[in-house]
Amino acid sequence: MPREEADGPEILDRLRPVSRETRARLERYVALLRQWQAAKNLVGPGTLDAVWRRHVLDSIGALDAMPGALRWADLGSGAGFPGLVTAILLAGIPGAAVHLVESNGRKAAFLRAAARETGAPAIVHAARIEAAVADLGPVDAVSARALAPLDDLLGLAAPLLTAGAAGVFHKGRDVGREVAAARDRWSFDLVEHPSLSDPSGRIVVVTGLASAARP
Repeated sequence: MPREEADGPEILDRLRPVSRETRARLERYVALLRQWQAAKNLVGPGTLDAVWRRHVLDSIGALDAMPGALRWADLGSGAGFPGLVTAILLAGIPGAAVHLVESNGRKAAFLRAAARETGAPAIVHAARIEAAVADLGPVDAVSARALAPLDDLLGLAAPLLTAGAAGVFHKGRDVGREVAAARDRWSFDLVEHPSLSDPSGRIVVVTGLASAARP
């Protein structure tokens, strides 16, 4: 990466500015991630040197794609991308809540610590997605990043999406193929947004989910 593109919180000033308070929360989150990474292996070691661009900036795109959503469910949250970033962006807004669903115990423990220390309105569910979604109650949006192909994501999120939530999913260069495969099983409306960090990436917003009519 060229020197002027060096990874750090300053990248937000140029590509996606945030408030001083939000930046401080994000910096605390990244510091905790680095602290826990050695023992917990929260993210791919090869991506840690570009954590602001590859993870934080990319995750900000979820809320940008659904700026009016206050209640979120983030499936397979891992180290908190995009769900904990979404919660940090929503910190201090009345009614905001982000449910982080993560079955891995060590990652769930990290999410709880990070939410506590950043003051993010996040609720951690250390459970499998299939079990958690039935008990979350209504949400405005469902997010997931690097979790599963779109067809499978829609199946996992269906209880929430068919109740009116929008799906906000990070996808790569194969998004067209994934969308075509998903339409064999599902009927839905879709809008694509460009990734903030990857020219080949997209954030797809899915609404109106229903099972596809069979001939």
